[in-house]
Amino acid sequence: MAGQDHAGGLADLLGGLASDVSALFRTEIQLAKAEASEKLSEVLKAGRTLAIGAVLAVGAVGVFLAALVSGGATLLVQTGMSQPAANFVSALVVTLVVGGVAWAMISRSIAEFNANKLNMERTTQSLQMDAAAVKENL
Repeated sequence: MAGQDHAGGLADLLGGLASDVSALFRTEIQLAKAEASEKLSEVLKAGRTLAIGAVLAVGAVGVFLAALVSGGATLLVQTGMSQPAANFVSALVVTLVVGGVAWAMISRSIAEFNANKLNMERTTQSLQMDAAAVKENL
């Protein structure tokens, strides 16, 4: 009889352990979902900022660039350059400068995406701790 109680107690303990491990992993999955959602929100925020910045840059810079090209061409014509050559050189200079600024902005946004490191550190750490605890109990 004592052997049967001992076997029943062991079965109950193993059943409880299995239930606890199952609940633990369900909780970990919920944590992973929450962390993934948080990371997605960060990426979407950076992407939204990038898109808004790009749209504003195109609109505002477009008009300003036309004025710069005209002003640069006027200055070059006053130095003795022909109108077609002045227009070309002025447009080329403005294009190179604006292209450099655009490159810098895009590089900065890419750095922000990379800075957020889309790994789920808390979930990974928690799962490692849970696995260690399960091994310890077995």
